[in-house]
Amino acid sequence: MSHEPEDRRMSVRIDETDRKILSELQRDASRSLDEIAKAVGSSKTPVWNRIRKLREAGVIGQQTVVLDAEKLGFDACFFVLVRTSEHEADWQRRFLEALRARPEVQEAHRLAGDIDYILKVRVPNARAYDAFYQALIGEVKIHNVTALLSMEELKSTTMLPL
Repeated sequence: MSHEPEDRRMSVRIDETDRKILSELQRDASRSLDEIAKAVGSSKTPVWNRIRKLREAGVIGQQTVVLDAEKLGFDACFFVLVRTSEHEADWQRRFLEALRARPEVQEAHRLAGDIDYILKVRVPNARAYDAFYQALIGEVKIHNVTALLSMEELKSTTMLPL
């Protein structure tokens, strides 16, 4: 989620070549500029200039690597549904601070509907989830929490359908 002003986020025009570059970067951003340029049918300098402009416009954000959670011992993925009766700014600020301070929380979304928030929490096991849960409810008042254990990840991607 971008916190940039609306005009800055929308100020860049994305053409078909940009879409090809972005698709290649989404597929594997660790490839060389030469490989990306070849894949999109261009040369290195124009591709580099386009990437630079896309970064400056905020279209391309932080670049990172995708780690295998299970190979690193994070075998349990919980989706945590949060309902709260607290909606004032101070509670929301404390809740957001608590989430940001917890590396177990991979994603957090505020929702429309009966559930106020959904969290994606990655931990080694159920005991680690319980420690996370106890710490969270110790920091902020939450009306109701439902934890759903993912039995199998069927699809996970950060790629947008360009």
